[in-house]
Amino acid sequence: MTAVATAPDFVGALNEYQPLLRRVARLYCQDADDRQDLFQEMVLQLWRAWPRYVPQPGAKLSTWLYRVALNVAVSNLRHRTRHPAPGALGDDALQVAQAPEAAAFEPEETAALYRAIARLSEVDKAFVLLYLEDRSYEEMADILGITQNNVRVKMHRVQEKLRQLLVRR
Repeated sequence: MTAVATAPDFVGALNEYQPLLRRVARLYCQDADDRQDLFQEMVLQLWRAWPRYVPQPGAKLSTWLYRVALNVAVSNLRHRTRHPAPGALGDDALQVAQAPEAAAFEPEETAALYRAIARLSEVDKAFVLLYLEDRSYEEMADILGITQNNVRVKMHRVQEKLRQLLVRR
């Protein structure tokens, strides 16, 4: 008999992995309100998918959570790109407008890194997030649905892109 996920299990998982979800939102949204909206959307989609979640032997709950969270973040970003808010600032203007806020709460090096990450594609951001979470290449491959060799190649390329973006600043 397979275990069925229950509401208390969901709340416990959400409490345990909330920091992970917030980090995903931080990488995909510069604005605090957008981050909160994305976080809430991730929680909603996780709640909807929870009844269908069946723990597999040897599989980690965090892998499933990452998959759902990254899919929601990428979908959200694509939707915002296709349908920008009326009167929305351009990316460059938005970064300039947010720079003082970021500098007030983060060291300049961290703020520069987040600005560089913001310029990456959705997929590249997923690699950075998993890397910063100290996920193994095996876990990354499982979460992203690609081979470990592909993870190694893409990680190398993403790291090189970030180096170039940080040198240009």
